[in-house]
Amino acid sequence: MKLKKDLNPMLLLLFHLMVWIYTTITFLPAYLLSWITTPHGGVYGSEEERARRAKACSVLGHPEGPYRAVRATKRLVTSLHPGVDTLDKMFEYAARRFPHRDCLGTREVISEEDERQSNGKVFKKVVLGEYRWLSYKEAHTAATQLGSGLTSLGQRPKTNIAIFCETRAEWLISAQACFIYNYPLVTLYSTLGGPAIAHGLNEAQVTHIITSKELLETRLKAILPEVPRLQHIIVVDKTPSTWPSSPRGISIHNMAAVQRLGARPENATRERTQPLPSDIAVIMYTSGSTGIPKGVMISHSNIIASIAGMTERIENLCEEDTYIGYLPLAHVLELSAELVCISHGCRIGYSSPQTLSDQSTKIKKGSQGDTNVLQPTLMAAVPEIMDRIYKNVMTKVEEMNRIQRTLFILAYNYKLEQLAKGCSTPLCDRLVFKKVRSLLGGRTRVLLSGGAPLSAATQRFMNVCFCCPVGQGYGLTETCGAGTICELWDYSTGRVGGPLVCCEIKLKDWVEGGYQSTDKPHPRGEIIIGGPNVTMGYYKSEAKNQEDFMVDENGQRWFCTGDIGEFHEDGCLKIIDRKKDLVKLQAGEYISPGKVEAVLKNCPLVDNICVYANSDETYVIGFVVPNQKQLMALTGQYGIRGSWEELCNSKAVEELVLKVITEAALTAQLERFEIPCKIRLSPDPWTPETGLVTDAFKLKRKELKTHYKDDIERMYGGK
Repeated sequence: MKLKKDLNPMLLLLFHLMVWIYTTITFLPAYLLSWITTPHGGVYGSEEERARRAKACSVLGHPEGPYRAVRATKRLVTSLHPGVDTLDKMFEYAARRFPHRDCLGTREVISEEDERQSNGKVFKKVVLGEYRWLSYKEAHTAATQLGSGLTSLGQRPKTNIAIFCETRAEWLISAQACFIYNYPLVTLYSTLGGPAIAHGLNEAQVTHIITSKELLETRLKAILPEVPRLQHIIVVDKTPSTWPSSPRGISIHNMAAVQRLGARPENATRERTQPLPSDIAVIMYTSGSTGIPKGVMISHSNIIASIAGMTERIENLCEEDTYIGYLPLAHVLELSAELVCISHGCRIGYSSPQTLSDQSTKIKKGSQGDTNVLQPTLMAAVPEIMDRIYKNVMTKVEEMNRIQRTLFILAYNYKLEQLAKGCSTPLCDRLVFKKVRSLLGGRTRVLLSGGAPLSAATQRFMNVCFCCPVGQGYGLTETCGAGTICELWDYSTGRVGGPLVCCEIKLKDWVEGGYQSTDKPHPRGEIIIGGPNVTMGYYKSEAKNQEDFMVDENGQRWFCTGDIGEFHEDGCLKIIDRKKDLVKLQAGEYISPGKVEAVLKNCPLVDNICVYANSDETYVIGFVVPNQKQLMALTGQYGIRGSWEELCNSKAVEELVLKVITEAALTAQLERFEIPCKIRLSPDPWTPETGLVTDAFKLKRKELKTHYKDDIERMYGGK
């Protein structure tokens, strides 16, 4: 839905008059106070003034860079606190400073039941209670005891140990145990397929693995014969896992039992080997969006530097903040965000995509989702999740009566205008957007976005309706998640901010793609990131290391991202292309599937889309997961009836959807050759469980190509 500004002028005048009168009589003191104290309340000036303010600059004056944050032109930041140069010291520092403050929270499960839908599918529904908290002191003790217990089970310093588990408090406790005892932690996504799991465990020569009962029984059990070195399985759940016949004598332990083992006096007093800053903290296996997962070696100093860089962009971060953790902890975005919170004594309450809100799939109707109970102030999200929230709210706006819808649109556009001037809108926030804001608990003050580009429409919506800034950032596993983050007072869209204080960025000419640092009006090129946050390289992959990493004459490491960017006058970076994403059509035009997908996902009819191009063909095709509500409304207008599967398999419906998508693409000024000429509708959403997207909801193009092989042949073969 587009929020049009061409509304009745009299209605607009009436709305402004109502705002002025009501504010003057009732809210003037609060309004003035908000104007003075909120980040966008005039203190930082208008949008134009903020845009002109330099966030970064080229330290050598060259258009190719390197570019550094204005606060780090002389020296890159490597740590948050003097002497705290490893992750075990960071956790110990937090536990000493905030011993009795809440650290890690988990909601208790009151009841579980199966609910059968009208289509015959059965969904598990839960009723959850309050959060139960471990203090910082208790969490540190639990981690220390677990690490000691693992030593008693034969785990040795600098010997790899794996974690294959959902995001939960036990994941972070296990990670801290490994950091304390210098066990390099091998992280694997909980949604990886069997071959990818076996590959990671075998390549890292893992003998001990930490997992959950559910993943042990549904994923791990089947591949145990393929992992001959594995000797010990530690199950994080409180109830021991039953195992009829342990293959090859593998020992299965309950996490609590291992902690009790570690707490024994003879084990607790055992001397431990503390890690050095240069030691490996994590071997993070990627989600495998382009093939077999690669293990990225991340040192303690890499993570410490990235924490320092990210912290500088989150204003007023302190122990009063509450963060909601629900993204995969095996992803660098979530792990970095939680470690940033730990370093400042914040609370971390755990959730999942299935229990996040009152409307989430596992929450029983009438009971509360996690955001309502926890009321977080900090939250990280991938664009896919924000896009869903945006579309759901806009659909509800469409269903309002005319007066309600008009008032919402007036308030929305009024607030956009005020944000552009650098002013806050306490009246609109209280009267119009309070209900939308309550979807995330009502107290969110910062939203962090990463993993993929966030559309301008979604970013503006989150800024307006959730009454908080969106810190869009750019980083990769290979840079420990750190690269850039927008200043929270910068409400411009389409950009990812300036370099963090822990790194610097150069642009490398890519002549073949037509991008050079001498381009006007902005220098353009491949993004190269350097600094203490750049990781140690890929595990057991020297050829790939030489291809993607380099070390300069000063000993600083650099990573060649493969992404194409341009720097604006104020030092902000914009991602404009990707080297590996380009496909050259038969007629010679270059297509960027990612760029086309980002544009078309703004169409309300599209929940997800994968654009496919073949160099032997002259046109682009696409696979679309349609929005069910929007598609049903569209087909209803044309009198087309049928089940959901029948509609998605209908040629007539395909043509209708293609027409809508084409109009959206032309409105967004895509070139004709970039617009899909044929599409295939998918009745089933793409989730990490289907294996068609990663845990961060990035498309797995190889798997999608295989999944839609017959459709590709049909659409290109003219059958």
